[in-house]
Amino acid sequence: MSRVQQMNERGPLLLLLVVGLLALVLGIALPVGSLLAMSFYAADGSFAGLSNFSSYFGSPNVGRSLFNSLYLSALSALISVGLAYGYAYALTQTCMPGRRFFRAVALLPILAPSLLMAISLIYLFGNQGLLRGWLGGHSIYGPLGIVIGSVLWTLPHALLIMLTALATSDGRLHEAAASLGAGRWRIFRTVTLPASRYGLLISLVVVFVMVLTDFGVPKVIGGNTQVLATDIYKQVIGQQRLQMGAVVALLLLLPALLAFWVEQRLRRAQGAALTVRAVPYQPKAWGRLDGAMLLYCSLIALLLIAVMGVAMFAALATYWPYNLTPSFNNFRFDMMDGGGWASYGNSIKLALGCAVLGAGLTFLSAYLVEKPRRFEAGRGLLNAIASLPMAVPGLALGLGYILFFNAGWNPLHGLYGTLSLLVICTVAHFYSVAHITQLAALRQLDPEYELVAASLGVPFWTTLWRVHLPVSLPAMMQVAAYFFINAMTTVSAVVFLYSPETTLASVAVLAMDDAGDIGPAAAMAVLIFLTAALGRFLIALLERMLIKRTQAWRAR
Repeated sequence: MSRVQQMNERGPLLLLLVVGLLALVLGIALPVGSLLAMSFYAADGSFAGLSNFSSYFGSPNVGRSLFNSLYLSALSALISVGLAYGYAYALTQTCMPGRRFFRAVALLPILAPSLLMAISLIYLFGNQGLLRGWLGGHSIYGPLGIVIGSVLWTLPHALLIMLTALATSDGRLHEAAASLGAGRWRIFRTVTLPASRYGLLISLVVVFVMVLTDFGVPKVIGGNTQVLATDIYKQVIGQQRLQMGAVVALLLLLPALLAFWVEQRLRRAQGAALTVRAVPYQPKAWGRLDGAMLLYCSLIALLLIAVMGVAMFAALATYWPYNLTPSFNNFRFDMMDGGGWASYGNSIKLALGCAVLGAGLTFLSAYLVEKPRRFEAGRGLLNAIASLPMAVPGLALGLGYILFFNAGWNPLHGLYGTLSLLVICTVAHFYSVAHITQLAALRQLDPEYELVAASLGVPFWTTLWRVHLPVSLPAMMQVAAYFFINAMTTVSAVVFLYSPETTLASVAVLAMDDAGDIGPAAAMAVLIFLTAALGRFLIALLERMLIKRTQAWRAR
């Protein structure tokens, strides 16, 4: 490439980098910075130093909230990952029949908000639940409900990580151990478990953070159990004390940051462990193990189907538990709190907007981080900001958006209370995973593509349009589906930002539950689940059509 052409490309590339940095600084860095700053200011705007922290830590229940959050999150993570490990082992290391069916069933809760699990548990074990006598006098409203609901909600997320970890098991090690006379149990202890230990630890960290930062389950079924997530809600919504909400958000941010640091260390260690060329393990049939795993997976799948099924049945019941005749009475949302059918329409608009904006912006940021060879410092900063949301809880990010976009000095103040701001906040909340996914897709391309294009004098935007974008199209569609589903089901990041005109379906579930309309809350949660499933299906169809039309070489 000539020096003149390099100079011609420098300007457009710098412009793209500036646009990407500006978008991430406004959408991620400045809201988080506003949250950090507010914790040091009083309600009247004066500098308060550490007085907000001392005031909060001086309250009598702060220790209980912190202990409950850490203890319940750790317990839920241990149970969820333990169940997911056994389930993933059955799917990848045995010849158990029906593995495709069991995998699909276990991943269904990803399409539902965490609120749905909590509502189902109320219908099963609540004061008027079908199985309320099964708890032996214990109440589902409290720590027990939080743990069970969190386990049911996070199980598919842990399962996805464990499936990836166990699928990389090296078949040569299994064959060598078997040829030396090792039995199944010893092979598991010496080969399978050590090979999957990084995935096991990463899944523990991920689930711990998910439960720690979740707002829906403790809000619906937590009863009087205090956790940090509900403390933030009470401080901001209940008492309008933004500065104290910022203090609690920072407390929630610290363990999340620590968990994020641990996860990053583990991911680097995992990458080093998987550099050796491995042969995929092909399990061999063994009647007793396959039968035991079939029974195990059947019990978990039956539990998940029962929980989801109860919510759907309750949504259609005329008046629980006295009149169980199916009807659509619970779907008359316009007669309930929460914004009516308009909230459902807003959620669809939010999901579509997030799918388009999220897929496009994450592809741009991933491209700028991975492919150009100029502006290394700027690209590193872009990657760092793009990775930040992974360590920021949704509630903390939502509060940061209030403090930044609702400030009178901010020229973007007009966005506050609009659906556009909800789209921006939701994209920022789930940005990191999508950014990493797009990076992985772009890294599949050999750098020689750019070298050949440069030697032929082809400008970078032509290579971007004709090579990088088509090859990354499957990953972009997966990211679009990821944003669509999460936008339909999210509560934490948007619960502080909606206005009467921009209420969302997931927030409507909370409002109806607070008002005692648990039947309509279940109906709306089921509607969210069905919409997320339909959206995922339609995006998959669109993906196949686009790939078939633009990438016929993939089928050869």
